[in-house]
Amino acid sequence: MEEILKFRHNVREISSIMDFEQIKGGFSQNIKEVYFIRLLGSSGTLLQEVEQMDARLSAAMAQNQCIYLRMSALPGLTGQTETAYYLSCYEQWKKSGERTLETKGAKRAELPTRVLCNACLDVLHVLQDSKGTVNDSIQKNFVVKLLFWLDQILKHFPQKWEEQGSIKIVADNVVRRQEYLFYYFLTLLGMDVLLIQGRQDIEPSMEQLGLSKSYRLGGWVQTGFPIYNYENYRSSASNLHEVSRQEANGQQGSAPVRITLPERNRKGKVETGRGRQENEPVRITLPERNRKGKVETERGRQENKLMRTSPPEQNTTASAASQAQSRPSSSQRREKTYEELALLSSSIVLIGIHDRRGEMIGVGSGIMIGRKGYILTNNHVATGGCFYSVRIEEEETVYETDQVIKYNPMLDLAVLRIDRTLQPLPIYSGSKKLVRGQRVVAIGSPLGLFNSVSDGIISGFRVINDVDMIQFTAPISHGSSGGALLNMYGEVIGISTAGFDEGQNINLATGYEGINLFIQGFVH
Repeated sequence: MEEILKFRHNVREISSIMDFEQIKGGFSQNIKEVYFIRLLGSSGTLLQEVEQMDARLSAAMAQNQCIYLRMSALPGLTGQTETAYYLSCYEQWKKSGERTLETKGAKRAELPTRVLCNACLDVLHVLQDSKGTVNDSIQKNFVVKLLFWLDQILKHFPQKWEEQGSIKIVADNVVRRQEYLFYYFLTLLGMDVLLIQGRQDIEPSMEQLGLSKSYRLGGWVQTGFPIYNYENYRSSASNLHEVSRQEANGQQGSAPVRITLPERNRKGKVETGRGRQENEPVRITLPERNRKGKVETERGRQENKLMRTSPPEQNTTASAASQAQSRPSSSQRREKTYEELALLSSSIVLIGIHDRRGEMIGVGSGIMIGRKGYILTNNHVATGGCFYSVRIEEEETVYETDQVIKYNPMLDLAVLRIDRTLQPLPIYSGSKKLVRGQRVVAIGSPLGLFNSVSDGIISGFRVINDVDMIQFTAPISHGSSGGALLNMYGEVIGISTAGFDEGQNINLATGYEGINLFIQGFVH
């Protein structure tokens, strides 16, 4: 019977970057020592020490002595194909009774499935302890993120995973709960993790879990680090390896070799993770999506075509009154006045986005789509915080939630749920084609100004990153994201999503076809 690999955390004291760089955990009787350390604040030489660590550990990696990676930020899922793949990995894991788990990255790195399964189960127990209640949806979304992030780490490994190997991962300013738990998850796979918390630390409730040890370097600062790229060190690391080889053979190199650090842009224009200079003009303000090309475009067209030709299933239960509102008959369907449309604001909510400390870091809008507490918003709103507060017009109660029931980064749509019966807005069925010049009304909370109403027209139709979008002139601003774009019948024809950085009243909304496809099962 295969012996279970176990881990013992933080056996020895580490209080500096040099300590972390040099430590190598012992391995005995199938128990491996691993380290999960947080360095708080900054010393005067912190940036220099990080650069030197990058150089030395890159040189060690070139000699196959360790695996090293420094992360600036964890990426987000960028498309339907990626999301579907990791969902399938999760579903197969559950079907196997949580005994078999494999991803493409884990398979390439030869990471044992039993080690990966145990790590997932352990970190889920910690999530349960930190949140109190973890339903199936939260668990599924969390594991999907874990597996995706793990593959992003593993793809940088130049060699296979080994249970006695030295793997060092460094990240800076990690404060979100799920990201912090992911780095703990890596230690359950035998990796040493260092979090350089220069700006702020994790919240006290996470500290109380006792997962990592912290050491104070100095006061809080806003210092950032240049993006790490092993390729920038490869040539100098290889040269150092050649000198070491010659010395081992009693040979003298022709000249001393020094490790050359990659030159940083002293003006702060560091290349971003997408390979774009930060000073390059960006015309369209859109949430991050799949930039690699078309993803399942033909499938999406077929699904949208099916949506247009197949009428929604009728509900014959006691919610008929709600359906009457969401699918009005021809006799009920008439154009409304602006005053009547403004009354629909009671079905559009203000969403506060909160960080792990409970502080509000942004606002967005949302549309009631289902009586059982379902609210449609943008994915970039729903993935922006640790939890959300929802306000309904003319109500004093604030509803807090962390339930993200469904999300789609490509369409930039997500569904939140609160514990309240709602009055949903009808979604346009597509009985008549939208046209340019058609009058529309936008309702949202620009800059936090609750349920502002503005009017305009449809000025065009655009396809951006394979998503059909409506261009309209009704003014919106930050905070309008997730708000409703209505036709004059009071039906939702789009959800406000983005705007142009330059120009006036040039805004974009994800259209009703994508919305109808996305919210199936939530509208009753």
